[in-house]
Amino acid sequence: MGTPASLGKVAVLMGGSSAEREISLLSGNGVLDALRLAGVNAHPFDPAERELAELKHQRFDRCFVALHGRHGEDGTVQGALELLGIPYTGSGVMASSIAMDKVMTKRIWQACGLPTPRHVVLQAGQQAPADVRQVPDVLGLPLIVKPPREGSSIGVSKVQGYSEMLDAVRLSARYDPDVLCEEFVDGEEVTCAVLGTGAGAQALPVVRIQAPEGAYDYQNKYFTDAVRYLCPSGLPEAEEQEIRRITLAAYRALGCRGWGRADLMIRASDRRPFLLEMNTSPGMTGHSLVPMAARAAGIDYPTLCVRVLAAATLDDAGAVRA
Repeated sequence: MGTPASLGKVAVLMGGSSAEREISLLSGNGVLDALRLAGVNAHPFDPAERELAELKHQRFDRCFVALHGRHGEDGTVQGALELLGIPYTGSGVMASSIAMDKVMTKRIWQACGLPTPRHVVLQAGQQAPADVRQVPDVLGLPLIVKPPREGSSIGVSKVQGYSEMLDAVRLSARYDPDVLCEEFVDGEEVTCAVLGTGAGAQALPVVRIQAPEGAYDYQNKYFTDAVRYLCPSGLPEAEEQEIRRITLAAYRALGCRGWGRADLMIRASDRRPFLLEMNTSPGMTGHSLVPMAARAAGIDYPTLCVRVLAAATLDDAGAVRA
């Protein structure tokens, strides 16, 4: 990884303008403190309050992207950093953009033969009551309704009956003009983090999540201690290894690099895992799951932050120019 001094002047990008701003500030400040503790010359930088061009003017050598959601995790900031020529952590422009869109992610995983729940997309012009009414006929009940380009469980509803569909679609549409309706997988929720790139990527230990009444929502994720996290997961070894295998395959299929975290469900009826989404800028708060998995693998929080930072790069790093 080199020495902390060799990493140069580092901007920790946090905050931003998405619906996940509050969580990003928690993540970013945690990363900032850890990097400074490790001896890195790190500074906070909020793109909602400062122009990104200042990164160049102030001679930052690399960026740790601790932004979540739109304009931070969706390829837009990554594209700006590419133009500025400043290496950054995590996935590049294309992988970030695809992974942020749960519908596009599903299409790629399906094309690769990877398991993901069945779904229906209601585009902006397809959300009349008659259209909405037909979705449970296709996916069954209960089902999940969510914005395809948000994270942290924002705008997500579990629909138990036909009468709840329209309100769930309207809630989701407040955050995204398109609405993703997804088959509900009844079972256990798990997450699996990845460090590295390509053939060198490794899956960290699986974290099993036990939320009160299955409500692993925004509040329980970040602001309560009601959720139990099991790492080691306590799953049978064969199940743990299968989750790690498909997570690595899903990560590579999207072209992710640096680090990431997949969220999955294990169907109770047959113990089959299903991929829900890939996070390319995972949370780094006190409740976050990548630090937990890293700790189980013998990697403490400051070491994790430095390791992710040391892998910062550009999409065109090393490309031959005419």
